[in-house]
Amino acid sequence: MATLHERKHYREVIMKALYETTEGNRFLGVTGAKLRDDLQVPEQDLAAACAYLVGEGLVTVDWEQGNTPIMVTLTHQGIRLMEAEEEKRG
Repeated sequence: MATLHERKHYREVIMKALYETTEGNRFLGVTGAKLRDDLQVPEQDLAAACAYLVGEGLVTVDWEQGNTPIMVTLTHQGIRLMEAEEEKRG
C-alpha cells in the first residue's frame, strides 16, 4: 500500500504525463497500460490515483473489469489546472 507521499506523487505524475502527451487536448487520452509502464506506477496505485482524479473532476476514465483504467483523459478542469501550473513555472 502506497504512503500518502507516494499517492500524491502518483497523481501528480499522471496529470503531467496526460497533459504533456495530449498537449492539453481533451479529445485525446492515454491508455492505462502506457501510464503504468511509462511512469512505473503499480497497477493498484494507478487505479487508486485515477479514481481520486476522477473524484476531483480532473480526468475521465474508461474502466476495464477489475478496476483497471483502459483510457484516461483530461477534463476541461484538468487542463485548466495544468495550464495554471505551467504558467507558474514560467
